Amino acid sequence: MPPIRKKRSFNYINNVKFNLAMTEYKKSVVEAKDSGEELPRIPNYIGVCLYKIAIRLAYRPNFINYTYRDDMISDGLENAIMCINNFDPEKSNNPFGYFTKVIWFAFVRRIYKEKKQIYVRYKVMENSIFTDTAFAHDNTDFNSSSLKELSDDQRDTFVEKYESNIINKKKKIAEKKNLENFYTEESLKDENERRK
Repeated sequence: MPPIRKKRSFNYINNVKFNLAMTEYKKSVVEAKDSGEELPRIPNYIGVCLYKIAIRLAYRPNFINYTYRDDMISDGLENAIMCINNFDPEKSNNPFGYFTKVIWFAFVRRIYKEKKQIYVRYKVMENSIFTDTAFAHDNTDFNSSSLKELSDDQRDTFVEKYESNIINKKKKIAEKKNLENFYTEESLKDENERRK
């Protein structure tokens, strides 16, 4: 019987080594600022770590099926580089978690932007169908019948879902403002006095 091998966990980034590299980089940045010199370049190791985080995050099941995944990765890297000086090794020793969160939110913002563009595209097509206007795309005239053949159900459900999300966000903002108006400083003081 062959020996049973223990399953090794594979971490694609060593967080301890990454933290040491970030600590050294932050020290060099502080020294450069104090002496008035130009800020140092980001070390290759840190750049490779950020790239690996972005790539692996893009292959998670909730991000893998987007056609603009390359744009998401580049947005994530850009935001991580912009936020690199915000990471403080004295407050946290987990740069992997910090940059994963930064890249995650960059992905979410890209998805929101792309969905907004798709919504605008669908609304333009819908309006052109209703007004019977024709427009050209790559020297090909599209009339209203060819636009209607573009998966009407998919387009309609996407537009309805997007518009309902916008309405729900506006309602939440309005409810929050109403609550803020309801609780004035005087009513909060009265409430505190009553509790005593």
